Amino acid sequence: MTMDFEPGWTRVSPGPDAVVAGFCHGRVVTVGERWLLDWPEAQPALAEGTEPVHVGQLGHRPVYVVELAEDRLPGGAELVALRDALLFQPDAPAELLGTAFQVQQWFQDHRFCGRCGQQTGFHSHERARWCGSCEIPWYPRLAPCVIVVIRRGDRFLLARSTRMKQRMFSLIAGFVEAGESVESAVQREVLEETGLRVSNVRYQASQPWPFPHQLMLGFFADYDSGDLVLQEDELVEADWYHPDSLPPVPPPTTIAGRLIAAMIAELRAESRR
Repeated sequence: MTMDFEPGWTRVSPGPDAVVAGFCHGRVVTVGERWLLDWPEAQPALAEGTEPVHVGQLGHRPVYVVELAEDRLPGGAELVALRDALLFQPDAPAELLGTAFQVQQWFQDHRFCGRCGQQTGFHSHERARWCGSCEIPWYPRLAPCVIVVIRRGDRFLLARSTRMKQRMFSLIAGFVEAGESVESAVQREVLEETGLRVSNVRYQASQPWPFPHQLMLGFFADYDSGDLVLQEDELVEADWYHPDSLPPVPPPTTIAGRLIAAMIAELRAESRR
């Protein structure tokens, strides 16, 4: 689904031309094949105590995110888990929904100042919650994470997470800790989860990932030493795979899918030389 979405922010309230990314208990509200609702149909379903928050522009139409009450949803509405939408629904506007969910989570989590406990309001000229008592802004939180393709000769490592219900294989990933470089985080996470040591860590790409506020930083790395010893509370299984015999992997809408595709392209280009 091609959508010309541009993230942004304004304090202007939604007008009749606005569209809405609606969420209900963390799930996306869809109507028919539409992932977005028109503001006039969403407005009557607003959950008590919520308000629309601007997240950007879709062409010439402003986009807002709202929390909707389950007992007042528009006719024909269905609820779709956000992770399922991003992983298994190719027509879902992934960037828009991911941005909207992160903005909504920030807005809900910072209704009160984390320093003094007073209620916060909108900042006057940027996307932030403002505490008038402390005179400090509370910005949307981002948590840097690393995700890595580990190459060993003509194969690379794929693993299945304990959190993945479907039988899908992905990459080793984890949060960056305080005082740690992203390269060190790659080496530490790989060692903790697989027992392997890696070298030649090199950055490839990034992607926001809304569960709930991650910034995924993608890397390639080379196997250095060690045998596979899986961290059982993180991984169910893992193995080295050749590009011609892969298990189910994430779609190209995810950074994991794009990193895997990039590694496959690299290996095949080398094989043709």
